[in-house]
Amino acid sequence: MASTSTPQTPFGRVLTAMVTPFTADGSLDTEGAQRLAVHLVDAGNDGLIVNGTTGESPTTSDAEKTRLVRAVVEAVGDRAHVVAGVGTNDTRHSVELARAAEEAGAHGLLTVTPYYNKPPQEGLYQHFTAIADATGLPVMLYDIPGRSGVPINTETMVRLADHPRIVANKDAKGDLGRASWAIATTGLAWYSGDDMLNLPLLSVGAVGFVSVVGHVVSPELRALVDAYTSGDIVKAAEIHQKLLPVFTGMFRTQGVITSKAALRFQGLPGGPLRLPLVGLTPRETEQLRRDLAAGGVQN
Repeated sequence: MASTSTPQTPFGRVLTAMVTPFTADGSLDTEGAQRLAVHLVDAGNDGLIVNGTTGESPTTSDAEKTRLVRAVVEAVGDRAHVVAGVGTNDTRHSVELARAAEEAGAHGLLTVTPYYNKPPQEGLYQHFTAIADATGLPVMLYDIPGRSGVPINTETMVRLADHPRIVANKDAKGDLGRASWAIATTGLAWYSGDDMLNLPLLSVGAVGFVSVVGHVVSPELRALVDAYTSGDIVKAAEIHQKLLPVFTGMFRTQGVITSKAALRFQGLPGGPLRLPLVGLTPRETEQLRRDLAAGGVQN
């Protein structure tokens, strides 16, 4: 893989949390995944997250997850970081997924906070440590209490940061104050997991983004982070403001749903959704078109 990382940016700066394309009959579309991966990397991504929430990981099988990692690594693994989502609410299962992802060629792992069973902080610490111990791959934590029900406390982050393979955090907590303290005290590479907060999180020390809207505006996200890191804060703010309708529109409902619709507008692979997710209504579809157009996206 071509080097797009430093110790401060272990997975690069711009990563899209990629949808998992399906064929018309609902089966895994590995060819479509490869075409989409190439498109996204060509558009400016340093890396791709596969088998994450936006990849419909709750409804894909372990075998499908492995096939998807292999396909995406084959397509873009020499040019971008391929990070495999392996987080579940079952530590043993996550360890199995981590080992399978490593064998399939993934360059890193994304591990979401265990959801639904609401473990205490010590349980989170042992869960993430077990996953990090299972392979030789670098690990990005994923803190999203709105979905998982439990935050990763800053004190727990500090403990986890001592692990040599836990190197980053994807922050979807929506709290700039807590993020500021955690960035300052953990030394982890911080990635925005909330597109509306991409620029604000850069301002308190984040290094990049794990984005949903990257499906449609990767060049703009690349321009934003490049402007910010080069010191042109005014330009970065202008790009952020231009993208506000896109940020809003892509999250009027669940991000997988809008991402696949937006990809369909552009003739890119995505395909149907798996239940319990369902497609946009005609009214929602037209609203998404208006939102994207207001943000400068042709559709």
